[in-house]
Amino acid sequence: MTEIKDPENTIIMELKGGRVVIALLPEVAPKHVERMKALARAGDYDNVVFHRVIEGFMAQTGDVEHGNAEKDYNPGRAGTGGSEMPDLPAEFSKLPHDRGTLGAARSSNPNSANSQFFINFADNHFLNGQYTVYGRVIEGMEHVDAITRGEPPANPDRMISVKVAADA
Repeated sequence: MTEIKDPENTIIMELKGGRVVIALLPEVAPKHVERMKALARAGDYDNVVFHRVIEGFMAQTGDVEHGNAEKDYNPGRAGTGGSEMPDLPAEFSKLPHDRGTLGAARSSNPNSANSQFFINFADNHFLNGQYTVYGRVIEGMEHVDAITRGEPPANPDRMISVKVAADA
């Protein structure tokens, strides 16, 4: 088990296979980090499916509007929604999109990230400077690797629970 050095800026995500620990990067992308913590604390990420999972690329989730498998789930719309909060401005940095990093999903507008995010399965450096990096998996990447593939997956996996480590 990985030592959690900064519980206020660490996310604990439960997947079907086990625990995934994500170190958030508030010094790099403070607005994205605060948004993730707010949605986690509200329970909005609990039961949200991974609606777009591409082998060798990434697993995308976080549509709190249409992606909750327990409440108003709409597989045809999962991936098109966000939260009730306003979109976030881009917080691009020099951090590369390496395997295990968390990136903010968005539309073609760089300032349209809201609640959705993706976890990179591989080094995806072609995304560098185009999507905000705001976290890194520090434990449990094998559970991320086991997420069911598909766009969308026929039987999508979900985030069972997402909590800020300080609250867990």
